[in-house]
Amino acid sequence: MCRITGFLDFKGSRSGMENIIASMRDTMTSGGPDDAGLYCDVKVGIALGHRRLSILDLSVKGRQPMCNEDESLWIAYNGEVYNFCEIRDELAQNGHKFISQSDTEVILKAYEQWGINAVHKFRGMWAFAVWDKRSETLVLCRDRVGVKPLYWYYKDGLFMFASELKAFHKHPRFQKELDMAALSLYFQYGYITSPYSIFQYARKLEPGHYLTIDKKENIKTEKYWDAGNYYMQGSREREEWLKRSDYEVADELETILTESFKLRMVSDVPVGMFLSGGVDSSLVTALLQKEYSTPLRTFTIGFNERDYNEAVWAKQVAAHLGTDHTELYCTPNDAFDIIPKLPELYDEPFGDSSAVPTYLLSNLTRQHVKVSLSADGGDELFCGYSKYSALGSSLKRIKTVPFAGLLSKIVMSINPDTASHIYDNLKIALPKWTNFREKYIKLQNVIGSRNELEQIDMASKFYMSEELRELGLNETMDHKFKANNSELDLMAKMMLLDIKSYMPDDILVKVDRATMGVALEGREPLLDNRIIEYASRMPVEFKYRAGSSKHILRKILYKYVPQKLIDRPKQGFGIPVYDWLKKELTPLFREYLSYDRVRQERILNPEFVKNMLGAYLDNKGVSAHKLWFLLMFQMWRERWAN
Repeated sequence: MCRITGFLDFKGSRSGMENIIASMRDTMTSGGPDDAGLYCDVKVGIALGHRRLSILDLSVKGRQPMCNEDESLWIAYNGEVYNFCEIRDELAQNGHKFISQSDTEVILKAYEQWGINAVHKFRGMWAFAVWDKRSETLVLCRDRVGVKPLYWYYKDGLFMFASELKAFHKHPRFQKELDMAALSLYFQYGYITSPYSIFQYARKLEPGHYLTIDKKENIKTEKYWDAGNYYMQGSREREEWLKRSDYEVADELETILTESFKLRMVSDVPVGMFLSGGVDSSLVTALLQKEYSTPLRTFTIGFNERDYNEAVWAKQVAAHLGTDHTELYCTPNDAFDIIPKLPELYDEPFGDSSAVPTYLLSNLTRQHVKVSLSADGGDELFCGYSKYSALGSSLKRIKTVPFAGLLSKIVMSINPDTASHIYDNLKIALPKWTNFREKYIKLQNVIGSRNELEQIDMASKFYMSEELRELGLNETMDHKFKANNSELDLMAKMMLLDIKSYMPDDILVKVDRATMGVALEGREPLLDNRIIEYASRMPVEFKYRAGSSKHILRKILYKYVPQKLIDRPKQGFGIPVYDWLKKELTPLFREYLSYDRVRQERILNPEFVKNMLGAYLDNKGVSAHKLWFLLMFQMWRERWAN
């Protein structure tokens, strides 16, 4: 696991290239503290930089950038290809010789043998750059689902790439002009969707894609893998699936899961795992612990606020499975210490507040091991989020209940302030949401959408169109069409959309930056492509049944963990942001969201920000997430956009 960067300069001065690439590389030292290397060819203007976190082949033979025997190919690589031994054997049969035990050399020789088609053999996570001296072509490639990040930049004859945006700031010709459309995406979703980035001229290479740039400055991106292709199933295939029993499917899936999970244990350093006590992390732990005679190391983080605390359940699951378990309870002061670090870790605006406990958990884990398994992906693959069933059933009811059209017209016609007043004065038993007005506006937007995809998209947003305009931004065309497959049912569309956007652009970003920020390698065993391809073909009936999510995963898990330890309402992995922002963190809001400060920056509307902050502090029903997004943007802007 490492960090990579590089550039190809077609027009600028070639003097000082080594100093520039070294400076760019060393902005990411925390993700690769064990070693560093660089490669420069001043004649053609190519430079590659690498920071190493040594996991496989700890010797100097694994140092990067690495070249082949005749030095015609050079690679800078971040990630792990877990089946590298199998590929190495195949390459050896084709006459290739190896001098190291690293997967880097295997990837390089695989590229030499098969070109970019080699990626179809890889199982794992990666972002790599290959420089082909013969054709003077640079190739970038990112893994299938986007576990590892890869940014690129092109302007005025300068092409750059890096694992993190912060590296670009060290090149003297980087133009850090804000992309206002991307900023709009950030406020809508809390993250910036691929392929956009916060800066103009900088982009994310999308998951499952590779990019080439040749000596004539021709840039071309190609897709080599798409999860959506595996959702394409005809009625006959579906019928065949539904003929199978739960036990048959569960046994087949367990075999696939176990094999994929064991692959993620390949390492020359100690491995642990994050354990929340939920279905996914408990399943990963259970299936692996049964394969090993010694206790696995598990780690969890808890909160004193009961509604956010899963640590008690994780401890019981760990005790039942017999793992060596470590836990840490997070306080508001712990969070307060972490928040100033977030702009450095997440070097473009990032609004997921669970980045705080993720960092704390990563830091705890790194004190004991160098690699940790996470269980991300289970929700997106096996219908785990409550929004899938809630939104799916709500939209069906809207379509099927008598007078649905009339009810929709009534909802659309009532002013949100009026609706909120009616709601506050109702005497009948209804959940008393503090932000009913915001929920009502979202409902109006969902109902007013033109099709299912827009309805799904609207339900995922935080700042709606009107609020964006008041904030001083315009709504941006977004990622909703990534799941545009008319053959899929509604739940499948929602899961596919999250696999292609929310998961790589939020969840995986959160885990990657938090783990690499403390030099911990995070691995995602549920995101093996064989698991994704199998689960994607599986009809929704095996994932959601009788009000229960992750139906088929539970069938497997209950063989190893008592059902009573798992069956409970789902809890998100987040901080008690609403409570803390009203108390311990209020000074941060007053500092970064002050009227004068926002006005001087001339990016957002200071009047709107002032009114929103005032309404929040006065308990007038403003979502804490919206204020957190504002705070994170302001702190990011201070660090990176000045």
